[in-house]
Amino acid sequence: MASIRPFQALRPASETAARVSSVPYDVVSTEEARAKVEGNPLSFLHVTRPEIDLPPGTDPHEDQVYAQAVRSFGELRRAAPLTLDPEPSFYLYRLRADSHEQTGLAACYSLDEYEQGLIKKHELTRRDKEDDRTRHMIDLRAQTGVVFLTYHASAEVDEITGRVCATDPLYHFTAEDGVTNTLWRVAPGKDADALAAAFARVPALYIADGHHRAASAARAREVLRRAGGTGEFDTVLAVAFPDDQVRILPYNRIVKDLAGHSPAEFLEAVRAKLPVRPGEPVPSRKGEASMYLDGRWYTLELDAARQEGADRIDQLDVSILQRAVLADLLKIGDVRTDPRVDFVGGARGTAALEQAVDVGRAAVAFSMYPVSVDDLMAISDAGGIMPPKSTWFEPKLRDGLLVHLI
Repeated sequence: MASIRPFQALRPASETAARVSSVPYDVVSTEEARAKVEGNPLSFLHVTRPEIDLPPGTDPHEDQVYAQAVRSFGELRRAAPLTLDPEPSFYLYRLRADSHEQTGLAACYSLDEYEQGLIKKHELTRRDKEDDRTRHMIDLRAQTGVVFLTYHASAEVDEITGRVCATDPLYHFTAEDGVTNTLWRVAPGKDADALAAAFARVPALYIADGHHRAASAARAREVLRRAGGTGEFDTVLAVAFPDDQVRILPYNRIVKDLAGHSPAEFLEAVRAKLPVRPGEPVPSRKGEASMYLDGRWYTLELDAARQEGADRIDQLDVSILQRAVLADLLKIGDVRTDPRVDFVGGARGTAALEQAVDVGRAAVAFSMYPVSVDDLMAISDAGGIMPPKSTWFEPKLRDGLLVHLI
């Protein structure tokens, strides 16, 4: 079952919501965040990326950075203003990008269920990133980032959602990335009760995006419990979308050098491993990857290296590419720690891969076919961990529209 709770959202006034809302803290670098907030003192990035308001070169993990986050949060609460809704509520959050549309339920989700494995994971987390967001939550006494969940679609939930979304929304705006954000409040009453009952019949939830935010919420709870604190820290702020609405884009790879090979030598080494032919920037199906090398695109037939009887994780395209090319030919054993490999979210397109190679920032790039939601759920159900940077969910939830005070 999925246990959900309404909460009193701290949220911006309708006339400033578009200016307050920001991309998640972890999809932009400090420099990119500084550029995004230029001319916008209301951007929530001042709270989630507080180092942007300190001198360049400031270590994002220094004490003064967290102190700046507290100051920025207080200033934004006054200036936006951010105000608490009068009573605990659920919220429906719709994202629309071109013809794609998805609507999810924003609520507080159980950290007990997270720790019991009923909210399922598919990624490992890094301790340093957990440390950062845990301290951020504790110092602000707020969950400012939203976890992105998915679940097997429910006709019952869809019916209630459709009814609520026929009413006037709290917010409706198009952000600078072209994504339209719409938010409805589900006040206490018949629809809220029906949503809670419907989610109680959802057998499991799956973390799509936000593993570090969820893990940090669990750690913050333990710290606050040990300190004898009181507050709403037994849950985590999240939006759950039905699986038939979420969209996964590929998470592409670039590698800085060819491990001593010339481009021609590397191409021949790949051909000794896999069938290679001239190709397009985007692979046409699962089992293919596109490779950009020396100004040309090639198609790699990954299926040729698929191992008989391998489990679902080892059959993923990113696993085959890692085993057959990145590890065997480029000597990249652990993509989490090797500085020679970097990742480019699918939303940036293949032009970003070409540019990285053409300007010499990388020697080769790989464009992947996206992992399916079915793969993600099946691997999570089995307790498996997907390779790093396997999925890029798009569009992204905005920070700043809903904050959960703990």
